[in-house]
Amino acid sequence: MTPRPVAVRPSEAADQSWIDTVLREQWGEGPAVAHGTAFDACALPALIAGEREGLATYVLDAGRAEAELVTLNALIPGKGVGTALIEALRKLLVRKGIARLRVTTTNDNLRALGFYQKRGFRLIAVRPGAVAESRKLKPSIPLIGAGGIPLNDEIELMLDLS
Repeated sequence: MTPRPVAVRPSEAADQSWIDTVLREQWGEGPAVAHGTAFDACALPALIAGEREGLATYVLDAGRAEAELVTLNALIPGKGVGTALIEALRKLLVRKGIARLRVTTTNDNLRALGFYQKRGFRLIAVRPGAVAESRKLKPSIPLIGAGGIPLNDEIELMLDLS
């Protein structure tokens, strides 16, 4: 069965309370942390899928013609929400002249690794031990991640938009 099309739109001021709640519930209190950087995801540009079925936050680095996907949440998994958000972000970035989209995940997040690779992202870096450094910025990051896998390393992927 083909997932139904999911509309995606930029967030509006009226979405902010919902965005804050989703990010807190999905990512915990405090910043999102990757590669030694703390991101206030609540303050970043965001895309919303469907009737608030999914959320993506991102940051632009126009000087390097890159963007980074900071958070991605499909609140109803398996319905095409995550894919719709990635595709909408890809189109938006191409219109802005951005050539690359990066995302960082952790070694335990096997679902995310498969998801991103199926959508054209390529592995570009593995940072052994990086999660220990991230815990200095966000001590609530657990020691054990999904599936009981020790949470140690960051894995960076990139999608070429050119």
